Amino acid sequence: MEKYLRQLISIEFEDKKEIFTGFLIDWTEDWILLKNNPFDFIIDGYTILKNKNLKSIIQEEDHEFTEKVIKLKGLKTSAEEIIPLKDVYTIINFLDKKHEVFQIAKKSDKAVYLGKLIELNEDELIIDFLGTEGKFDGEMSFKLNKIRAIEFDTDYINSLKLIIEDEKKK
Repeated sequence: MEKYLRQLISIEFEDKKEIFTGFLIDWTEDWILLKNNPFDFIIDGYTILKNKNLKSIIQEEDHEFTEKVIKLKGLKTSAEEIIPLKDVYTIINFLDKKHEVFQIAKKSDKAVYLGKLIELNEDELIIDFLGTEGKFDGEMSFKLNKIRAIEFDTDYINSLKLIIEDEKKK
């Protein structure tokens, strides 16, 4: 992993259809932190991936070209702060304090869940689910060991946070 640090890569998992692309910021034995490159020459937030069932790390000529354009555009390809990748408990607590709203995904690609922390214990995460209209819609719980990806600081999440803040003013 060291050789990919601060470079644009794509990560494939044996048990997920989705391929994650971004700049490798940090990693541990259990987690991988990417600065997202969802498509073209765009940087959008961060993804923390559970380092489980990793199939391959891809770095092709297309990646080099995209990386060059992103850097020429002056987009930041590093993290502004150190994000603790110790365990899911530590990660969630950090995101709750620093970003409030985050998105989680389980193994299935079918759905992602946005929300803010209500409760976190050694086995379970309970969030206040954030709907697409920027309203909190009630509790959802997840087993910590089922969480495979956590996203934060994306344009979509930050846009919904603006709606929440605007509604508080009324």
